[in-house]
Amino acid sequence: MEIRARTAARTHCTRLSAMTEATARLDKSGRTIRDMFAGVAPRYDLLNHLLSANLDVVWRRRAARVLDLPPGAPAVDVCCGTGDQAVALRRRGARVAASDFCIPMLALARHKFARQEAPRPGALAADAMALPFPDRRFAGASVSFGLRNVADLDAALGQLARVLRPGGRLVVLEFAVPRFPPLRALYLFYFLRLLPWIGRLLSHRGSAYSYLPESVLAFPQRQGFLDRMAAAGLTDLAWEDLSGGIVCLYSGRTPK
Repeated sequence: MEIRARTAARTHCTRLSAMTEATARLDKSGRTIRDMFAGVAPRYDLLNHLLSANLDVVWRRRAARVLDLPPGAPAVDVCCGTGDQAVALRRRGARVAASDFCIPMLALARHKFARQEAPRPGALAADAMALPFPDRRFAGASVSFGLRNVADLDAALGQLARVLRPGGRLVVLEFAVPRFPPLRALYLFYFLRLLPWIGRLLSHRGSAYSYLPESVLAFPQRQGFLDRMAAAGLTDLAWEDLSGGIVCLYSGRTPK
């Protein structure tokens, strides 16, 4: 029992140390993030599908289902990247505005949107910390794998709450560290050791795949993130582990 306790303590300390070091190393300045994503944009979708074994498609569909908007309802997808989440929302009938501040990613999103049935998602360049939408504009909002890249998380959550109608729903997809110890150990080995190596092999901007695990470890997870949503004024908060806890789906509403 004592040996098991010591092992658990070492694992916990290792995880905390990794999180602390990741937080200290991260540079989330706007220019750094824009340049990094502009560099990986041409192969972004390929690597997303490959490195997630295509589970990213499943996660985005789940987020669209949880948002649960009626046909024709206005929605915004922030940090939209190449547009996959916006497309998932559109396929469930929402009228979607998609925003991102990385122009090369947004250009790829526009190509995808052009292939959708009308009304097609609209794409515009915008910073998540200063959304160019009026107050109470949308019935729903989504952010998939984007908030951990924002320099000021609380400012971005405040903007999302501002543009939602009373009772409007926000869903957020983010990577997380699994809670089940054996899976957590395997995940951290893959995330911290194998993923950066694979990224360097497949992309000329392999540094983005070192940034990925560091940004995940530095991001508040589960109840920690719900606390930040609550601080932004959101209520009816919940989180759901997906795929064994490697991804977390968060949801909340603005007060009615």
